[in-house]
Amino acid sequence: MKLDILAIGAHPDDVELGCGATIASEIHKGKKVGILDLTKGELATRGSVAIRKKEAKKAAEILGVMVRENLGFADGFFVNDKDHQLKIIEIIRKYQPDIVLLNAISDRHIDHKKGSELASAACFLAGLKNVATVVDNEKQLAWRPKKVYHYIQWDDLQPDFVVDVSDFIELKMNAVKAFKSQFYNPDSNEPESPISSKNFLESVRYRAQNLGRLIGVAYAEGFTAERYVAVDSLDKLI
Repeated sequence: MKLDILAIGAHPDDVELGCGATIASEIHKGKKVGILDLTKGELATRGSVAIRKKEAKKAAEILGVMVRENLGFADGFFVNDKDHQLKIIEIIRKYQPDIVLLNAISDRHIDHKKGSELASAACFLAGLKNVATVVDNEKQLAWRPKKVYHYIQWDDLQPDFVVDVSDFIELKMNAVKAFKSQFYNPDSNEPESPISSKNFLESVRYRAQNLGRLIGVAYAEGFTAERYVAVDSLDKLI
């Protein structure tokens, strides 16, 4: 199955929080989208691996993604090395996405920057034919995504561009709330964490609302780019 877009996150729920509405918008336009989680989030303060697996499945169904995979890297301790790069390269070559969305380039959680740098390296290396990967006894063809963008997470990074997601903010919030073990739940008896507060959950919406305000729409999501974002006409800008 070839995908148009592959969104990669260090943990289950990273993608939903960072670019869930953009994904929903692209799917509505007919794009084929998949999610790749690098870890199972086993170090999380709340929930469990089993619970988060079920939550991730539900969130994927809400967004309408074609496929969701998890590489099972060590939460908190994965590194940017050849072995980890090759695992991601296999996924990139398997689904041949034209666009890849990655973790924030810098953030509070150490896995976000690490995941960003690791997956970015894999996107480049996946295009080198002399980097050999074999899956099910078949050599994979080289494939390099045409575009690599990074969504924004905890830190208020300056976006290079923003996407109008006004019609899809509720779908995003529903996908985020599918991770009941992680986010605000007044009935939960689990320990508090930086992302379990009501303020954090509300911030997901008001960040999108503020970015939307800046471009004259209701809601938007921001991204940073590894190279210039180009348009072929001034009227493509809103």
